[in-house]
Amino acid sequence: MEASTVLRLEGIRKGFPGVKALDGVSLEFNSGEVHALVGENGAGKSTLMKILSGVYQADEGRIFLNGARVAFHSPHQAQLAGISIIFQEFSLIRGFDVAENVFLNREPTHLFGHLDRRAARERTRALLKEIDIELDVDKKVGDLTVVEQQVVEIVKALSVTASVLIMDEPSAALTDKELKKLFEIIRTLKARGVTVIYISHMLDEIFEIADRVTVLKDGRVVGTRAAAELTKDELVRMMVGRSIEDYYPPLAPDRGAPVLEVRGLAKRGQLWDISFDLHAGEIVGVAGMVGSGRNLLARCLLGLERFDEGDLKVHGRRYAPRGFDEAMAAGIGYIADDRKALGILGPMSVKENTTIAKLPAYLSFGFLRHGREASDTRRQVERLGVRTTGIGQAVETLSGGNQQKVLLARWLLCEPEVFLISEPTRGIDVGAKAEIYRIMREATATGKAILMISSELTEVIGMSDRILVMHAGRIQGTLEQRGRKASEEEIMSLAVGHVYSIREGAEDHGG
Repeated sequence: MEASTVLRLEGIRKGFPGVKALDGVSLEFNSGEVHALVGENGAGKSTLMKILSGVYQADEGRIFLNGARVAFHSPHQAQLAGISIIFQEFSLIRGFDVAENVFLNREPTHLFGHLDRRAARERTRALLKEIDIELDVDKKVGDLTVVEQQVVEIVKALSVTASVLIMDEPSAALTDKELKKLFEIIRTLKARGVTVIYISHMLDEIFEIADRVTVLKDGRVVGTRAAAELTKDELVRMMVGRSIEDYYPPLAPDRGAPVLEVRGLAKRGQLWDISFDLHAGEIVGVAGMVGSGRNLLARCLLGLERFDEGDLKVHGRRYAPRGFDEAMAAGIGYIADDRKALGILGPMSVKENTTIAKLPAYLSFGFLRHGREASDTRRQVERLGVRTTGIGQAVETLSGGNQQKVLLARWLLCEPEVFLISEPTRGIDVGAKAEIYRIMREATATGKAILMISSELTEVIGMSDRILVMHAGRIQGTLEQRGRKASEEEIMSLAVGHVYSIREGAEDHGG
């Protein structure tokens, strides 16, 4: 074993009834490295990390930590040995302050057993200083930002001398600025010799932060490569067996009449002179930095925010929504960027989530027509390829990709003319992304129009027939994708406010 190896796995196997989750996984993790673990949902990433952190026990195989064989039967045992995991859902108590959370159930005590709150605060401050973070240790966790809560989880792990820190989708709810800060913290941990195992679907993050990348597929290791020696296309091929180009369906061959017309939309101090058309059969991408106004534009179009000026039309009819119900009545469907908070109804079934926006159609004399509701749901589930045990399954138990398909099924059932979709594949694995993209293109092939807001530039370029780039509350430029695809450099140039002439073929209002 090499001197730099801190953690080694040999032939790890784990099965559940009817499922072989891990099939002989052998891996090594080095001291002071960021090791990314990637793969589609169901590849075995979460199962492997739960074995490492003591949540599950392996059926077969051996684990060596610092050269000694170990076997963890609880997360507490793993933490004492130096392995901690930060899940997407933080294990913090919102009503407790930072220091109380860091030393929860391990509070320092005085000589006679009384809690030493001063010592807890001082130790927490010292740990924060080690990673060069300033944070009020007396502040309630419920008042912290998401990245600050992650800091508390990290400090909590360091307080038990973590040598291996597992981070499961740590960027899922972070802004670009917060993600940059998280990366700074991770680099500080790396410099201290901590091994960070980083699980993410976001390929750009992998290439920015990881030293090495391991790909899992169907419970097996496909390969481990140095991140600097990989291209994004090679990584995708390892994950799903096809290249990035195969992700994206062809652009629309032509487009129909304008479905949504926007002229001079303005909101005092926030949006200025927003004008564009959205045609039947096309996808128009909206790109821009955080704070560019792209999300505010969406809220205005949906009636969730009032605007001060502007002339809007849907199918040639004046449109001035005062609420989302009026947007729905006008034929506009909406899928929000935060699936869990603003989309799915977690404890409710696939059927209930699919039909809820069209529920009045299933009522007859005050009674719900369950047969028709179930029939329509099954048709949508089959059409979109939702992987579920049945339409009665709780939607929160589905993978992120299948939850997104259920949201698409909900609005396809309502047959809107316009879809407004924000971050359509956030937190979704690479294989599921391709399926979501196929569904979106199939919708436009039937004459639907999609306005897609996305912070993932490869997605914007791959899926959009035209791209509106926003900066400081204005449309800085429109890029026509027919003939030549836009580049990330062109989009970023506009997104940061550089005056860039619209390419030949684009029109002033996208019309």
